[in-house]
Order: sequence, then structure tokens, then C-alpha cells
Amino acid sequence: MEIKKYIASGILEAYVVGATSEKETEELLQLKKVHPRIERALSELETDMERIAAHMAVPPPPRLWDRIEDNLNELVIAPDIKPLRKVDDDYNYKSQPNNEPEYISVESETTHMRIHKAWKWVFAAVFILGKIFLGFAIYFYLENRQAKEQIQELKTEIKARR
Repeated sequence: MEIKKYIASGILEAYVVGATSEKETEELLQLKKVHPRIERALSELETDMERIAAHMAVPPPPRLWDRIEDNLNELVIAPDIKPLRKVDDDYNYKSQPNNEPEYISVESETTHMRIHKAWKWVFAAVFILGKIFLGFAIYFYLENRQAKEQIQELKTEIKARR
């Protein structure tokens, strides 16, 4: 394998951006140990990529670190807060003894959803319109297919007259 061709093949660039397979990576690392030219080219490429990344980097807004540090300090200094309610093993909420109302779990006997009467008519209209549009689509599809067949017959008839 010629080293210049290997370096020019783009495998080094793919390795630097992490787009090589395990086999290609293993091969490159083995060749890097044997050929100092590949190691030098890889080092130069990594340096160039770092320069590009540093040049394209967007600096954070001023005082961002101060705001982050203030938020972290608030979290550390925050007093120990008691929860308003606690959770049982059954995942049911129970209120604390501070006279809060208890939460009641709601169970439904049916799996059907109730909707307002006006929406029933809207759903019915959408369903009927869907069927009408489906009928029109089938009709026009068949008409189009028949028209194409007629055009084909006319073309063959015209060719036969010549």
C-alpha cells in the first residue's frame, strides 16, 4: 500500500471526525505505529481541526458563569423543604396533617369516551365526506385509466394508417 495514496484517500479525515468503522480504525492505528508519515499527517490534521473549531467557536454571553454559579449556590443554600403531601407504596397521594383535602383516585367502569352531541355530527359529516371523496377518487382513477387506453388505441391506429 502506498502511503501517499492512503493519506490522500480521506481515511484520516474520516477518522478525525469519527466516521470510520472499527476495521478502518484498527488498520489506521496499526499503520500509524509503523509509518511516521501517517502519524505526522494525522497530527497535522487534528491540529487543523482544532484551529478550525477554535476559530468558529461562539463565546458565551458575558457574566454567564456568574449566573450559573449563583444558581448553584442557591441550590446548595436552599433550606430543607417538607413536601406538601407524601406518596404511599400504592402511589396514592395522602395529605399531610395540615388539613389539606385528600386526593381521591377516580376509576371508570367504561373504556368509552363521552363527547358533546355537536361533535357527533361533525364526526359523522367527516366520515360521510371521506366516503364521498373516496368514491370520486376511484371514479376519476378509472376514467383516467380508460382515457389512457383510448389514447394508446388512437396512437396505434394512427401508426397503422401511415
